[in-house]
Amino acid sequence: MRLDKLLANTGFGSRKDVKLLIRKGHVTVNDEVVRSNQVHVDEHQDTIMVKNNRVHYRKHIYLMMHKPPNYLSATEDRYDQTVLDLLELEHAHFQPFPVGRLDKDTEGLLILTNDGVLAHHLTSPKKDVEKTYYAKVSGVVTEEDVKKLANGVTLDDGHFTKPALLRIIKSADQSEVELTITEGKYHQVKRMFGALGKKVVYLKRIQMGNIYLDEQLPLGAYRELTDDERTYYLSLIDS
Repeated sequence: MRLDKLLANTGFGSRKDVKLLIRKGHVTVNDEVVRSNQVHVDEHQDTIMVKNNRVHYRKHIYLMMHKPPNYLSATEDRYDQTVLDLLELEHAHFQPFPVGRLDKDTEGLLILTNDGVLAHHLTSPKKDVEKTYYAKVSGVVTEEDVKKLANGVTLDDGHFTKPALLRIIKSADQSEVELTITEGKYHQVKRMFGALGKKVVYLKRIQMGNIYLDEQLPLGAYRELTDDERTYYLSLIDS
């Protein structure tokens, strides 16, 4: 990999910034000062230092975010803020993207990564990765609704959903439920309850696969996945 690309990819600034660092003699490769940005290095074997700071190369980054409302699950938008606007530069420079989408007004667990293979496995309908949501629903949710969702319902566009697991937490004029699905159609949870004649008034994703939203993360905060969380998600690629 070219030296300037490596340094830019590890958070030492833009290509222009790192070229200046190199020209000024602030970069060493295997204890030798390098002044050409076109030098190729082995990111796994060479010892690369910037102003006495060791460069640690990472190809991929894996983040868990507690998505707040009013942010889009997108990489850019002309009018609204996106979840990438919540990232610090040290993570943003990896150019991660949200895995799947949460609606603008939906909160909860959102995974961001620049690992396209993992993202595909987490969102592919063929992989049946479970996603669990906590919802407040206008209307009394009943055991009959549980059975209907378990058998699948027809959405407004004619799509017949896969079986879903509905757990009633509170059945009242405004019910509280948890719903587990393995699909990710547009506004799916809201449309599934719409097929039952009910309206979702609050929605929060709390689980994706075997990973739960970290309760210590406030709205808008994020952290890197733990080793165990990352290992679990990566294991899905080979499953």
